Amino acid sequence: MRIAFLLFPGITQLDLTGPAQFLSRLPGATVDLVWASRDPVATDCGFAIMPTATFADLPQVDILCVPGGMGVADVIDHDDALDWVRSVGAGAQWVTSVCTGSLVLGAAGLLNGFRATTHWAWLDMLATFGATPVSARTVFDGNRVTGGGVTAGIDFALALIARIAGDDTARAVQLSLEYDPSPPFDAGSPDKAGPDLVATYARRADRLAPDRKERLTAAARRLGFA
Repeated sequence: MRIAFLLFPGITQLDLTGPAQFLSRLPGATVDLVWASRDPVATDCGFAIMPTATFADLPQVDILCVPGGMGVADVIDHDDALDWVRSVGAGAQWVTSVCTGSLVLGAAGLLNGFRATTHWAWLDMLATFGATPVSARTVFDGNRVTGGGVTAGIDFALALIARIAGDDTARAVQLSLEYDPSPPFDAGSPDKAGPDLVATYARRADRLAPDRKERLTAAARRLGFA
């Protein structure tokens, strides 16, 4: 079971490292982190991650997973990265994403007509790339599996493990990694957080990536979606 995660500058590391840790426990799993070169790739939290393979190294995988992050617009504009996602996704047994990684899948034409999810703040952008947005932690539609924002990647990974190897294997992985969440606050969704906190988040996101929605919309037009 060869699993490839797209690694790119500006990635949200937990989108990658959370599901990678869980999916690595699949029987016979091999995990690769793939980028255009083997140089260190900067994440959005100040440290870098080393790729294990380049696009040329992995023309075919069993599971493709595209994480999200503030760098997704740059990935969509990166022809080699998008071509690799499109090519590998066409032959993968499972085509998956976490958070805004689903926008990359959509831009590659891999979610056209499929139900999918992403981070709540970017859910409306999925339709721009031909997908049907669904507000959920994990969405299965055929062999397309998409996870919601960031920490939802762990739930997504467990659901995928269960689908591939059975519920007992997924439960064993959950126990081995002591995934027994009990957060000190109940503010992990817009409905629970309330409008003031949602507005604070929106202002912060606008500062970090003030033109991201405009860039994604322009990319969708360039790629023939709008």
